[in-house]
Amino acid sequence: MNRTSWHRDGPRAESITGARTGLTQALRSRQRRYVAAMLVRSACVVLMALTWNRWPAVAICALVGGVVIPYVAVVAAQPGWRQQRGVRAELARPADEPATRVILEPTLILPPPERNTTG
Repeated sequence: MNRTSWHRDGPRAESITGARTGLTQALRSRQRRYVAAMLVRSACVVLMALTWNRWPAVAICALVGGVVIPYVAVVAAQPGWRQQRGVRAELARPADEPATRVILEPTLILPPPERNTTG
């Protein structure tokens, strides 16, 4: 069977919407990235423990990886870390003319009346 008949010879079709991925799908992919990074961190810790006496340079590199990877994993698991596809809506721009200011009149604050405590 010829595999080329299943593929188109032209450019890939563009998406007709600028919709982002769903929340469930985005959360699942972030969790997978985080778990993969934590597995690599665990491997670094095991590698450090196994090579500490024989190859201290390898053990120190694994230790640095075990310390740095959690930070990188948390940053990579954030929702805005990867660039979303599609055109994003432009933010509202502030008006060119300043907002009207309300001028407040000065207020006179009187002390509370004295109470007569003799009785």
